[in-house]
Amino acid sequence: MTLCSENEMRDLVAKLERGDGGRDAIEACLSSHPDDPRLHFMLGSVLAERGDAIAAHGALERAVALAPEFHIARYQLGFFELTSGEADRALSTWGPLLRLADDNYLRKFVEGLTFLIRDEFSAAATKLREGIALNRENEPINNDIRLILSQVEELAQTRAGTDTTDKDDQDGTDQSATSVLLGQFGANRTRH
Repeated sequence: MTLCSENEMRDLVAKLERGDGGRDAIEACLSSHPDDPRLHFMLGSVLAERGDAIAAHGALERAVALAPEFHIARYQLGFFELTSGEADRALSTWGPLLRLADDNYLRKFVEGLTFLIRDEFSAAATKLREGIALNRENEPINNDIRLILSQVEELAQTRAGTDTTDKDDQDGTDQSATSVLLGQFGANRTRH
């Protein structure tokens, strides 16, 4: 596996930050370094931001296949799956992250999102807050989690005011508040 040099990566990141070619620049690097998981991760992020869900999923999946210990790529793949309505697939993707140290922010986010999938809002909020407090390396993820957290807290308050269980459906539909929340969030995905 030949990886893109650090200088090439810096140049690529600078191009992406300036908006110079994004996908084209990444694909040019991939032509020289087809097995660099970082490039597949970057491509997946750009494609997700542009709304190309199928290609984004493929690129993120390739990054994880090339580097199973590339934790941020694994987290993002699972998050993408979750916000695409594939909760079981997300849980499977995230499984290895639950073996990270208890003070790892990605583990806390996965634990919180797992509680959220089960409509356990209070536990979800606690874990998401713990993850934010631990994350000092990736502020864009904290921003995404803060958006989710504000919605989780709102849902928890709404549910607390109307019933004593998190899972009862108030309006007679079979869609949970969590699925609505994640569907809305998926439409407003950001790049990491």
